[in-house]
Amino acid sequence: MKKHYLFILLCIFTLLTNCSGGDDPAVVSENTTTVKTGKITGKVMSQNGTKPIGGASVFTFDDKYKIYYTTSDAEGKFTLDAPAGNHTIYIQTGNGSNFRTEISANVKDNETLNLDASQTKLNQVAKIAYVKGTYDKIEDIIQILGYTATEITNNDLANLTTISQYDIIFLNCGSRNNYSANPTLYSAIDANLAIFVANGGSIYASDWDVAYLVGGTTNTNNCSLPGGFVPDSKLCSKNIGNSGMLGATVNNAGLTTALGFNTLNIDYDLGSWQKIINYDPAYWEVLVKETSSNDALMIRTNHFTATGIPVTPIGNAPNTTFVTVCITLPGNIQISLSVPQAFVPYLVALGATVGSCSGASNSGYIYYTTFHNHATGNIGNAAVILQYVILNL
Repeated sequence: MKKHYLFILLCIFTLLTNCSGGDDPAVVSENTTTVKTGKITGKVMSQNGTKPIGGASVFTFDDKYKIYYTTSDAEGKFTLDAPAGNHTIYIQTGNGSNFRTEISANVKDNETLNLDASQTKLNQVAKIAYVKGTYDKIEDIIQILGYTATEITNNDLANLTTISQYDIIFLNCGSRNNYSANPTLYSAIDANLAIFVANGGSIYASDWDVAYLVGGTTNTNNCSLPGGFVPDSKLCSKNIGNSGMLGATVNNAGLTTALGFNTLNIDYDLGSWQKIINYDPAYWEVLVKETSSNDALMIRTNHFTATGIPVTPIGNAPNTTFVTVCITLPGNIQISLSVPQAFVPYLVALGATVGSCSGASNSGYIYYTTFHNHATGNIGNAAVILQYVILNL
């Protein structure tokens, strides 16, 4: 009988020893794998290779559509941790719908792949137009970066078929003139710009050309003037700014990363300029403000909506195979990116949403600066800000 008890106790002891694990190695689930990664380095440059591009999104996906993401610093440099294997590396600014580059890369485990500068140039996807102004020349800055833009006129702005072929329109200060002499023309312009932005087109206006947004002529001096397409309740600007140097603070983290600084002096070198009197903070984001007074100097929105706006294809939208999605990164950081259409259902299954992370569902961006953009003028560090505007519309 004792032998039977001893045998049973021995069996129990053996079972307990095996179950406790002791110093034996842990059993790893067959579904658990270690992801092999390498690094990709490079420097994002403008299309002509002359200007570094800060704040650009650099990313790729693994075979299960997990995103690997980083941004370029103010010198355009980046280091991306990426899964090993053959992958497409995406470089984009803004939400990627207007400027983007794709690169095929073979990433090797625990190795660093240095991308050549010829590979990391940021390509122009958008069709860009500008209206010639009296004081500003944003087209010069576009050209300095190696991108192209087509000159159009106010008569072209009054033709929806003409402007709908573009993705971005730049409105140089002083281009909106003779409003009272031709109200029919400007009424058509206002209606067309509303359609353009509501369907995803983006515009940038400087100083006096706030009149395209809120009405009036080249030097708007009152609120709630006739014309424009942005509701009067959203913005008021008056031509009461004085000439001189203003200390300014960058009020946006992404812009600060792209620039590499967050304070600058802006030279308002004309006798008068548009001063933002009030704005709706739920509608506009302040990107640059006056340091001493906190007055807004540069604002943007993608919240434009209006009733009765027809659905109109804008720019390259009808032909693109890319879709804008909102992806949430660790830390609950949301980013808007353009991805191949085939990726969308897989990314949505992982929690992404279709469309930009903020703003109205179909709205393009409106950027407005109270300061000027003439490339040959004394705009100092503001020139880098204007490069950011061009690339992030």
